[in-house]
Amino acid sequence: MANDMTLAVPDLVQCPVCFKDFRSSTINGHLDVCLLESVTDNIPSPVDESGPPLKKLRIAVSSSSVMVEPPSSAVFSLFQTNKSKVSIQNEQILKTPQGLSPRTLLTMDKPLAEMLRPNTLEEYFGQSKVVGQQTLLRSLLGSQDMPSLIFWGPPGCGKTTLAHIIASTSKKNGTARFVTMSATSASTSDVREVIKQAQNELRLCKRRTILFIDEIHRFNKSQQDTFLPHVECGTVTLIGATTENPSFQVNAALLSRCRVLVLEKLSVEALGSILGRAVATLGIRVLGQGSSIPKDQDQTDGHEPNIYIEQKALDTIAYLCDGDARAGLNGLQLAVQAQVNLTQANLLAQDGSPQEILVKEEHVKEGLQRSHILYDKAGEEHYNCISALHKSMRGSHENASLYWLGRMLEGGEDPLYVARRLIRFASEDVGMADPSALPQAVSAFQACHFIGMPECEVILAQCVVYLARAPKSVEIYTAYNNVKACLRNHKGPLPPVPLHLRNAPTRLMKQLGYAKGYKYNPAFSKPVEQEYLPKELQGIDFFTWSTSDP
Repeated sequence: MANDMTLAVPDLVQCPVCFKDFRSSTINGHLDVCLLESVTDNIPSPVDESGPPLKKLRIAVSSSSVMVEPPSSAVFSLFQTNKSKVSIQNEQILKTPQGLSPRTLLTMDKPLAEMLRPNTLEEYFGQSKVVGQQTLLRSLLGSQDMPSLIFWGPPGCGKTTLAHIIASTSKKNGTARFVTMSATSASTSDVREVIKQAQNELRLCKRRTILFIDEIHRFNKSQQDTFLPHVECGTVTLIGATTENPSFQVNAALLSRCRVLVLEKLSVEALGSILGRAVATLGIRVLGQGSSIPKDQDQTDGHEPNIYIEQKALDTIAYLCDGDARAGLNGLQLAVQAQVNLTQANLLAQDGSPQEILVKEEHVKEGLQRSHILYDKAGEEHYNCISALHKSMRGSHENASLYWLGRMLEGGEDPLYVARRLIRFASEDVGMADPSALPQAVSAFQACHFIGMPECEVILAQCVVYLARAPKSVEIYTAYNNVKACLRNHKGPLPPVPLHLRNAPTRLMKQLGYAKGYKYNPAFSKPVEQEYLPKELQGIDFFTWSTSDP
């Protein structure tokens, strides 16, 4: 009888939101997504101005049924999300649009770079050193052992996209929950709220949270410290993206808990692949060199024009966008939109057929006009370029010296800063090999101060070439460094100034022996021998001395 009363536990459980069947082991993970995507859209904002926060329904799963009951405070904290946050999470996994029409291209409310953001590594180009077949990141992708990471690279190299690929893979595998924030707009309270939700998620669902912070260098040191204990104990897996050197912009304590992955500027070949994927997705036809628009092509839409783009135009975008995929895709979008707008008033030709649109090289050049070269005069690139200039002049390579000077000036560098460095170089690297180098550098500084940019650029160029061609000698630089080392390494009190070298302006000083025995050289027909160094240093030669000498 007891056996007849026993109820079999069903293998499948029905979701009360979408009414689909799921296994009991996976229903909780599905409910998290289903509630956020479906239920929240029909529920008012969790905070009501006239009363306490409105609580949502809690879905509890038993072995034989699904129950809807009021949520506890812990579960409420976990699922408390307003519509704006839900829309952000829904946008994190963007589907690649297939076959977008030219009309859709014109009416898109997002940049093309955002619309075409890839979700898989197969569509991710240009960072084989980071995500290649034998790399650490690829082997860990989708596993529960994803470490905290810092992506460091120039703008448009794929840092945010790589984070979204990790998120997409984690969501498919159900191994982690993904939250994205931008340090340009998020506050410390926002971070604490996300960490609180991550703690609830880990406690209730045994699922970790991947927290992506874009532009993490925008957080100050105290804000970055908020992550430390939670990254340490594994409550959140932190992924940060920054264009600045993390050695300078990220706390050392936080940096030691993360692995830094350096993403390189995209090559022209990688940008070509990215642009090729874009035009294929948008249905834009590419014309090879010397090709013309084909006649009598089948039309996919009688109300829309056919859009063509020259291969040379795509190559120009790849070269002009300076390794920035975002700039390249958005430049492509701008060029196409501009050409479509020019013909929008007369889309139909006289015979009633749709009018073809051709995007040429001059169109993309106009859309990608750059007023400046990518150069961060307050960051690492500032120091990289001045170092390259200094070393090129030291190596007497006048062409390289002019190039690095141009990179700095065209990027907006202060010409007086460059002039000051040239003055230093004139003594440090040229020195006594050409004593007129120092007056040349000082004159260049004064001229730059008088007339400013852009007229002073040729003055700096003249000084740079002079210093590059000048003979080099570092004996003054080396000798003075030896003097500093001698003083800093001296043990005990420094030796006193010899009596005969001391000044004796008073009678008492003369009685004490000051200046006694000093020989005034101009009074003699030829230099006289006398000691000028303290007794302990007599015979030393700082031009050949080393720290190992006694």
